[in-house]
Amino acid sequence: MDPITIAMASFTAIKAGVSAGKEITSLAKDIGSLFEAIDQAKDSHDKKRSSVFSSANEEALDTYVNRKKAEDLENNLREIIIAARGYSGWQELVTLRKEVRLRKKKELEDKKKKNAELFEKIVLWGGITLIALFTFGFGLLFLMYYMDKL
Repeated sequence: MDPITIAMASFTAIKAGVSAGKEITSLAKDIGSLFEAIDQAKDSHDKKRSSVFSSANEEALDTYVNRKKAEDLENNLREIIIAARGYSGWQELVTLRKEVRLRKKKELEDKKKKNAELFEKIVLWGGITLIALFTFGFGLLFLMYYMDKL
């Protein structure tokens, strides 16, 4: 599904929840999916790129429109949160969002590093095992050859 569509649906749910008198804290799931969709919309424009029939201008325009829609939705959410929790509430949310993003990035880097180390170990031990098997096989052939000579 298109990130902007997800963002719009999440924002609509948040707006309806606030209008119905719900607390911002009870809308955490919708806020989280809105932020995720906003990040995706700002970061990528793969949809148009995968189309053979789209021109560079269409791709650029689509990217621009999606980024601006995402920024508008983020600004509207900021206004809602400031109205409900004040400016310090928004600043706290922005800080927490940044911390979580950095933590996830570090976790991803750590996972990639672990996978690379595991691959290196597998290659190393696989090579050692192959060398040992070849050595054993040639040694066995050598012994069999000299046993026939005796």
